[in-house]
Amino acid sequence: MARGWESKSIEAQQEAASAARPAAPKLAPAEAERKAARATIMLARARALADLQTACVAAHRAMLEQAIAELDLRLAALE
Repeated sequence: MARGWESKSIEAQQEAASAARPAAPKLAPAEAERKAARATIMLARARALADLQTACVAAHRAMLEQAIAELDLRLAALE
């Protein structure tokens, strides 16, 4: 089935945009793993912090504060 000129134009624009992007620098496997671990810890910390803001029970708040402190230590160890 023949394509119209609109779809050809869009395809050309997409190809031009992808060609114009600079290639991301390759990371060493260890560095990529460290970045992924840091991102995972940051997400876990953000979730624990959000949960802490809504926690009402003192024991739950204490557990979340302890978890945040542990995640901070793990972040510091990655730095």
